[in-house]
Order: sequence, then structure tokens, then C-alpha cells
Amino acid sequence: MTLNADKDWWRGAAIYQIYPRSYQDSNGDGIGDLNGITSRLPYIASLGVDAIWISPFFTSPMKDFGYDVSNYCDVDPMFGTLADFDKMMETAHSLNLRVMIDLVLSHTSDQHPWFAQSRADKTNDKADWYVWADPKPDGTPPNNWLSIFGGPAWQWDTRREQYYLHNFLTSQPDLNFHNEDVCDALLDVTRFWLERGVDGFRLDTINFYYADKELRDNPALPVAERNATIAPSVNPYNHQFHKYSKNQPENLAFLARYRALLDEYPGSTTVGEVGDAQRGLELLGEYTAGDSRAHMCYAFEFLCPTTLTADRVVETLSKVDEVAPDGWACWAFSNHDVKRHATRWDLSDAAYRCYASMLMSLRGSICLYQGEELGLPEGDVAFEDLQDPYGIEFWPEFKGRDGCRTPMVWERSNASGGFSSGAPWLPVMSDHLARNVETQEADADAPLHHYRHMLNFRRANPALISGDHAELKAQGNVLSFTRTLNKETIFCAFNLSSEGASIAAPSGDWQPVDSALSTGTMNNGTVGLGPWQVFFATLDK
Repeated sequence: MTLNADKDWWRGAAIYQIYPRSYQDSNGDGIGDLNGITSRLPYIASLGVDAIWISPFFTSPMKDFGYDVSNYCDVDPMFGTLADFDKMMETAHSLNLRVMIDLVLSHTSDQHPWFAQSRADKTNDKADWYVWADPKPDGTPPNNWLSIFGGPAWQWDTRREQYYLHNFLTSQPDLNFHNEDVCDALLDVTRFWLERGVDGFRLDTINFYYADKELRDNPALPVAERNATIAPSVNPYNHQFHKYSKNQPENLAFLARYRALLDEYPGSTTVGEVGDAQRGLELLGEYTAGDSRAHMCYAFEFLCPTTLTADRVVETLSKVDEVAPDGWACWAFSNHDVKRHATRWDLSDAAYRCYASMLMSLRGSICLYQGEELGLPEGDVAFEDLQDPYGIEFWPEFKGRDGCRTPMVWERSNASGGFSSGAPWLPVMSDHLARNVETQEADADAPLHHYRHMLNFRRANPALISGDHAELKAQGNVLSFTRTLNKETIFCAFNLSSEGASIAAPSGDWQPVDSALSTGTMNNGTVGLGPWQVFFATLDK
């Protein structure tokens, strides 16, 4: 089925992220799969989102649960088959949902045939497809680069008697993008999925594609400049400014080639993940500038450990205006790599709704992570149940990513919340069961209905989708701004506090809208907001 021909559908789109292992199991093996996703697509469509983003389902040894790919052009048997993927695509399109898939291009699994050939010797056709380097004279790694998963970013290989680069697990060797054959092969992978009908790609670790050709040492990062935005505070990765191991200028030329390929398939799109604690927003601007790079990117400013304040939101949005005047951001509060924001920011139900309304009013596209619409807190996974190598490495100070990856809860029919008839790969949290979809469908005050209502409000008001923003202000704990598209202007105010507040609205004859969402009041140009209240108004035409 062909969707509407709007090639800019992605601009302001609401994208629902699915972590396939944990969404819906259709065969009782305790692991979610593509047929399970297909069965739940009507539910996703009912939310009012525009697209789904599916985390990796490709053939993989699953050392990093699919982010270690051993075959880019097939489905891992635990998730199904290519035929199952095609059926899912057809169903999604019939429900007017676009499908984006997660492409992990910076590295492969060490079980990928490319790497098996590359490591065999120094003269084969793929010898230079990965980043190989000789040791220093004393046998130590070629430089001081560190892995996000802990320890050096170099692994000794006895076959070649060289080190290979791995920015993540030792079983995830980094591809050598300086080799044009590698770039061509990855573009062929992208074309394979475009020909299969996908509507776009979430590009994992988009700023890690190239490494410095000279393999120069990264400089140390002063203590005052370290932060735990990308890696937990206990990880020595935070001790370096990763000047040479990522963020290389050659990325831009590859992105231009990538965009040119997507332009052959009108309506296809990209959202890049920019993982950098110091230059995230600057890179977002670089990578989305003009019409020859990524369509949109997201950094980690809103996936941060500390609760967002009005000041920080204004600072972030203003910075994006500065560094990406013609670019486009994609915002998220939760995903498969960070603690769920209900727990991360210790939000009450009222605060959770307020932040959800704010997210869906920002200039940019948005990503919603499965279970976010249910208000799910972070799962407290016991050490003996951990699957994530990241959490196992840094336990107990950092418990890893399993807590945000626990199975989706659909009903109270069994101990797994309707996710599976078998034993789930991660335990279902007991405090999640009461927040299941079936129960929330019957409760008009549940977070699920708030998300639906707010997504429908966004869809009904194009200014909230693709309009400009102005009047960005933080007045105490109140964030406010206007969104304008053509003749439509909406004023938005959010009290990010448990204390009441009042602010002055911009000049104009404002008319309050949508009383179910907009609980604040206006009197003579002054907006009154109770704790965690929201206010929307339009200019009288």
C-alpha cells in the first residue's frame, strides 16, 4: 500500500519506538517478534502516531541484543522471517503508519562474514574493511581511546597480530569508513531495505562512523567538564574529550552520499543518534544542515539524568536555533538505552502528564518509547536476571539498560502481562502489571488517554507539528513559547513545578483552547497555572 505522497511527513512526526524483544511474543518462546508487532499495530495506530521505529531485528549473535549485526539483509530467526517483515510492513501501511528501522552502520558483529574474512590475514579483499592497527613497540594498544562499555577501545587479534578498534563491545569491531568499498556496501544494505518498502532509518551512533586516520590520542577532559550524559559516571570514558575517535569531518561527505540515495526514494527519511556529551547539539546542527545530510537528529540533552527545568529547555532550544537554523531536531525523554524518565526524574502522575504535553508541543519531531504512554517506571531488575553486558560490567553503581527493556504489559491474564505465554527473556515488573494497556483503556484518567488526547491535539494543530517557535521564555518554573504556521499561532505554557505560578501572556487577543488538556486560566493577559498545569491558547482570527 502506498501512503500519502508528502515527502516531508517526517518534519514534526510522532514516532513510536519498539524494542522488538520486549513488545509482543507470538510463539511462546519468551522473546518478542515481528508477528507480535504486527498483531499490535492497530493499538499503535490508535495512539495517533505517524510512524514506528523498530530496534534491530537483523541476524545477530545477540551479544548486544541486535546492535551487533552478522547479516544486515535478513531477519534473525528469533524474530521471524523476511516474509514476516513484509507482512508487518503491509499491515503498518494499511493503518497509515510508516516504518523506520534501526541501522547500525558504525560496527558489525565479530561473527559477520566481513570480519571473518578481514581478520584472516592482511592481504585479503576485506583486510582493510575494519580499523586495524599495529601495536606500539611495547605491545600496548596504538593509542589511548576508550570503549563506551569500559576499558580500552582496542582488542588484540592473534590471527593478524594487530589490534582492531571497538568503540563498544570487543565483539563489535568498527568498520573502516575510509575504505570506499565499505561505504558502498553499507549503501547497498540501505537500498535493500528501501526496495523492501521501509520509510526511513534511525541511524545508530551516527557520529562514530569515521575514526581519525592518524589514530591520534584523545586529550584528557578536565574534571569540571565531565558529565554522565552518554556514559555512567563510573565509566572512565567520561575522562576523555573524544576528539579523534568520533565526530570526524569525513562524516559529512558520507551523509551526503547517504542522503542522495534516500532522495531516490521520495518520502524516505533518517533520524541520526548523536552520542556526544560535549558537542551533541553542535553536531546535530552540522549533520542536519541543508538538504544534503540527515533529515533530523537527536542528541541526549533531554535524555539527561537530571530533571528538565524551564531554564534548561529554553537554553537547549535556543542553542538549537543557533547551531541548526535550517536543521531539524527530534526529541525524546526515554528510549532503550536510558532509565525511563518517570523514574529518572522522579515524576508524579501530574508532573508526568505535564512533561508529556511539553514534549508534544516542542518544535521538532518526537520519539515516544514503548510503555511511555502507560507511564511505566524503570524496572528494578535483580542482578541474577540481568542480560545487559553494560549493566553487568558496572553493577551495582550502574545497573545497565535492562530496566527500560522489560516486557510491555498488555493485560492481567498472566504473570507476563499478556506479553508471552512462556517465560519472558526479562522478568515483567510487578508494579508494571497494574499499568497494563487493558486496564488503562477502561480508565479515562489513565496516562494512555492523556497521550492519545495530546497526540490528537498536536495532529489537529499543524503549528505544533511543523510551525516555528518564538517568545521562548523561562519565567521561574514556567516554560512558555508560541508556535506559528501560516496564520495559526498557539501559545503554550507549562508549569514545571509543584507550586502555583502566574505569568504574562504575549500581547494579543488569546482564546483558551482544549479544556481537557489546558487546565490553566487566563484573566486580563495573565495566565494562572496550578502545580504542573498546562495552558494553550490561540490568537483570535
